[in-house]
Amino acid sequence: MNMSLPGIKVLLSSLVLLIVGACASSPNDPYDLSESQKAAEFNTSLGLEYMNRGQYEIALGKLKKAIREDPDYAPAHTVIAILYEQIGEEDLAGKHYQKAYEADPDDGDVNNNYATYLCKTGHKDKAIGHFMKALDDPFYSSPAVALTNAGACVLGEGDLEEANELLRDALRIEPEFPDALIAMASLNFEQQNYLKARAFIQRYEDVAQHDPASVLLAYRVETAMGDQKSAADYRNALLSGFPKSEQAAEVRRTSGQ
Repeated sequence: MNMSLPGIKVLLSSLVLLIVGACASSPNDPYDLSESQKAAEFNTSLGLEYMNRGQYEIALGKLKKAIREDPDYAPAHTVIAILYEQIGEEDLAGKHYQKAYEADPDDGDVNNNYATYLCKTGHKDKAIGHFMKALDDPFYSSPAVALTNAGACVLGEGDLEEANELLRDALRIEPEFPDALIAMASLNFEQQNYLKARAFIQRYEDVAQHDPASVLLAYRVETAMGDQKSAADYRNALLSGFPKSEQAAEVRRTSGQ
C-alpha cells in the first residue's frame, strides 16, 4: 500500500524520556554508580545536547566516548543509533539499537525505539513484538507512544483492523495524543471514512501544530469530500508554510501549480 502516513514519531517524545529517565538503566541510587557509568551518562547527555544543536560530528564523538566508558549503557547505544539514522547510516543504527536491547532488554523506551527502527526497515512482525514488550515494562511512562507507533507500523503495512485497535488503545490512555489522532485520521482516510478523518484532523489541530505530512493529509481529506475552499486553504498553507517539502512538491504536481 502506498500511503503518506505522518510518520512514526519516536525521536522527540521517547528520546527525551530516555535521557531524563536514564537512571532506569543504572542503579537506583546515583551514588552507587561507578566512575565509568557516571562518565557514560554525562557524555550521553552531552551527545544529545550537541545533536539538538545539529553538531553531529561532536555529538558522535561524545557518544562513542560514552560507549567506551560503559559498553553496556543502553541510553548511549540508543542515542548513537538515532544519530546514525539521522546521517543515513542505517546499518550502524541497527547495530546499536540491538546493543541497547541486549544491554537492557526489559526497558520500555529501549524496546519502543528498537521496534520503530525495525518497522522502518521492513521487519514488522519483530517490531510488533518489541512494541508489546515495551508495554510490559511497569515503569514505562509513555505507553501511548508505543501503541501509536505500533499502530502506525501496521497501518503502513495495510493492516487497517489491527491499526485501528492499537490506535484506539493509545487514545484511551491519552485522548489528546497528537500522533495517535493524526494516525487515526490517516486510517480513516484509507477506509474512505472522510468525515471521521476530518474529525480526527480537527482534534489534532486543537492540540498540535501541523507538519507537512499532516497538512497534505488534511488537503487530501478535504479534496475527497469535495470541499474546494478548505482544500485550497490547506494547499496554500502547505505551499506557503513548507514550500521546500516533498509534500508541497507533490501538491504542485497534482494541482498543476
